[in-house]
Amino acid sequence: MPPYDALPSLSRRVLLGASASAAAGTGLATALPTGALADLADPAGRVTGLQGALPRRVDVVVVGAGISGLVAARKVAAGGASVLLVEARDRVGGRVLNHRLEAGGVIEAGGAFVGPTQDHILRLAKELGVPTFREYNTGSSVYISSLTGRTTFTGTVPPDPTILADAAVLLSLIDRYAAEIDVEAPWDHPRAREWDGMSLGEFIRRSSLNAPGVTNLIKSWTQPGFGADPDELSLLFTLWYVACSGNEQNVGTFSRNSDTAQGAQEQRFVGGSQLVPLRLAKRLGDVVALRAPVRRIEQRDDRVLVHTGRGTVRARRVVVAAPPPLVLDIDWFPRLPVRRTQLLRSMDMGRLMKCDAVYEKPFWREAGLNGFGINDTGAARAVFDNSPRDGSPGVLLAFVGGSTWREYGVLPRARRRRAVLEGFAAMFGEQALRPIEYTEQDWTKEQWTRGGPTAFHAPGTLVDHGPAIRRPFGRVHWAGTETSTYWSGYMDGAVRAGKRAAIEVLEKL
Repeated sequence: MPPYDALPSLSRRVLLGASASAAAGTGLATALPTGALADLADPAGRVTGLQGALPRRVDVVVVGAGISGLVAARKVAAGGASVLLVEARDRVGGRVLNHRLEAGGVIEAGGAFVGPTQDHILRLAKELGVPTFREYNTGSSVYISSLTGRTTFTGTVPPDPTILADAAVLLSLIDRYAAEIDVEAPWDHPRAREWDGMSLGEFIRRSSLNAPGVTNLIKSWTQPGFGADPDELSLLFTLWYVACSGNEQNVGTFSRNSDTAQGAQEQRFVGGSQLVPLRLAKRLGDVVALRAPVRRIEQRDDRVLVHTGRGTVRARRVVVAAPPPLVLDIDWFPRLPVRRTQLLRSMDMGRLMKCDAVYEKPFWREAGLNGFGINDTGAARAVFDNSPRDGSPGVLLAFVGGSTWREYGVLPRARRRRAVLEGFAAMFGEQALRPIEYTEQDWTKEQWTRGGPTAFHAPGTLVDHGPAIRRPFGRVHWAGTETSTYWSGYMDGAVRAGKRAAIEVLEKL
């Protein structure tokens, strides 16, 4: 992927982010024989019928078989240490989950997208033989405003005269401030406490003439990207998140984080993103263990005891690659440091579900539409063409997050389905009301995730608690996408964090 240093501050889909995060569930289970994951996994990667015992002793236990934990375990093993990778679920992948359609083909129920400067996940996928394809991006987008109505457009932003100027100023400021952020220590910025003390929503109100209109539009980025609304997000956290949307050679930008073409939503994986963790797990073989949650982690002098529902494993080091709230569920001895506990308590998981409607074909393409849409009201606020690579069947995806989730996620499924389909119809026509299949994944109901797509910082939490994010606790080290310094919340961040934690452990063994 060629590097590029500058993108337009307002690009064609600049006002939408996607839930491309990936991380690990927490837990332990019985060990699998080599190759068993490939033989026993159903199309969604779930594994059943496992029996057996855990090893009594290894050099390193990794907790959480999402991408970050899998990468950490592989790197530890490659360094010559013995390792056990443990997971509470009956599958690998964490917040990365495939869904096989009744009509044929695979879509992603969790993290899906990759793009430029996400070099670590792209390199890993290539090594594992998982190719990418470009998200459909031909034709016009749809924008629906409660004030100006429905508009199709092919320009850089929705042609809404009531917000265009404000949006340009706002995103220019975000890019300028994000460029000043040290991705390893955002709390060290001279204005860190000021920015952390206000929400993104407050910043919008201070910077915009039509603050309600711009806030409504920015929700189409924050709800899919964080499962939260602008008022729930620390401004410093938001600036850091944008700063992370690059790599060591390319400064992060809002456009690269939120866009489709030349942005984080540019590509998807052929066969679904969960192929990456499934193939990683297959290569790891019998070091992967499933279906027995971690109850207690006990540090004693020169060893760590990891207590599980299926027994206890002794290790010299532990890597925890789990969503932050789940770490608090573990009984720790000695107790977690106060700073770590406060950090975990301050990192809220977003509220997000993905709703997909399936059609015999992507009929919107015949009308010259690309399947992307933004609506400032309703259940379908941020919509993508989520069809498989060959366009058969056609799939429309709505991200239902933040306050939209709080309104529609709590409804009975039938009422929510109707609301989502009505949102699709408003964008693409009445044919959208008659799908051949409808499916949804609510990440708030996942026991071993409890939200998505990532954990975020509310105002007033990052400066005081953030410095503990990667600090080891005795013999325990931390992975997971939230601990990454680039592409935090994404699959690339998960890979980076897994590698970094493994290096820390290998240096200590």
